Amino acid sequence: MSKQTAIRLPDETYERLQVLSSRTGRTTAYYIREALDEYLDDLEDIYSAEQVLERIRRGDEQTHSLEQVKQRLGLED
Repeated sequence: MSKQTAIRLPDETYERLQVLSSRTGRTTAYYIREALDEYLDDLEDIYSAEQVLERIRRGDEQTHSLEQVKQRLGLED
């Protein structure tokens, strides 16, 4: 199931979207969905990384150096 929403775009962004849509034969809705999906993926990654960083700063998350990982996995030369 999908939901419908409305957004306001600056004139310049709207025009760019219209040009892209005309040149490619895809709908403006397609490009809005694609852009939003990618942006949300990035935001989710950033949020997750910020949470891990905060746990590291508090000492709740353990880190390992590359050398420690190599040694543990038996990858030393």
